[in-house]
Amino acid sequence: MNFNSDNVYGVHPQIMDAIVAANARLTDVSYCHDDSAKEAEAALSKLFEKPVRAFSVMNGTGANSLSLSALCPPFGGIICHQDAHISTDECNCPELFTGGAKLLTVPGAGNKITPDSVSAKIAQYVHGEHGPKPSALSLSQATELGRVYTLAEIKALSDVAHKAGLKVHMDGARFANALVWLGCTPAEMTWKAGIDVLSFGGTKNGAMILESVVFFDEALAEDFLYRRKRAGQLLSKGRFLSAQMHAYLKDDLWLKNAGYANVRAAEAAAALTAVSGVRLAAPVEANEVFPIMPRRLFEALEKEGVKFYEWPLDGLAADECCARLVLSFATPEADVAKFAGLVKRLGN
Repeated sequence: MNFNSDNVYGVHPQIMDAIVAANARLTDVSYCHDDSAKEAEAALSKLFEKPVRAFSVMNGTGANSLSLSALCPPFGGIICHQDAHISTDECNCPELFTGGAKLLTVPGAGNKITPDSVSAKIAQYVHGEHGPKPSALSLSQATELGRVYTLAEIKALSDVAHKAGLKVHMDGARFANALVWLGCTPAEMTWKAGIDVLSFGGTKNGAMILESVVFFDEALAEDFLYRRKRAGQLLSKGRFLSAQMHAYLKDDLWLKNAGYANVRAAEAAAALTAVSGVRLAAPVEANEVFPIMPRRLFEALEKEGVKFYEWPLDGLAADECCARLVLSFATPEADVAKFAGLVKRLGN
């Protein structure tokens, strides 16, 4: 019963088969200039219903940081939630790849930010060259507390940003899970709502190494080949990345994987909230669950072999704690059922 992360599980068999098939080719063009890479970009253009520039990279931190480097100059500022992954879990990589841009963080319930908070943050920087120039807005979809921005929320945030001259980035590490929750199209959740650049993640959703920087404004992709190389994110045997993308998108495997994980998350949440004294820190909208529970229950579950993290959250009672459970495309249904039985037994 490992609910630590969706990263703890391996690779979907269909994606692994695609990697093996790519390996069967004796030789291929290197450094992501192979025909398969061009076809992957074409497949993403079809998926998003417009021509895009798409660049494979090796991890989400690289995708986010390189995306932001294309949007924000070294003297610029990037507005994001105070608990966004780029702020708390990427070891200053956005600052490094941008050459020194400052993260301008704002609070928000459910790790969501609002148009008012963005406007207020922009308004703080009125001293010209004496402070950072607000240049980009970064949204996590889904957020680090498992919340999903609605299409209207994304559009409202993008409108505020664009009106002030900022570009908009979406951290889509769990893009598929959010998309399944909303039931919309990839185009509707991105460029049609004002997103300029997307970090399109697949590693958490069944791939081995599958992150792509997708530019909806192709002008922003100028010189990105150089940025990717300088950052050490250019894989020489790039055919193994594009092979994964083809398998990921084929027959909507990416959506099936995300849908399965979301369902398992809903089941885990239902089991937890059926117990007296347990409540959710946020509604379950993707594949993460954040229950607030008595510490005795948290510790009892750990002793039974359940793997999950304690999660920092303000406003808890002394005998409470918040946990994070992440469900995966490969989480066994039997594990969720066993977990539900433990919660029922130990929680009463």
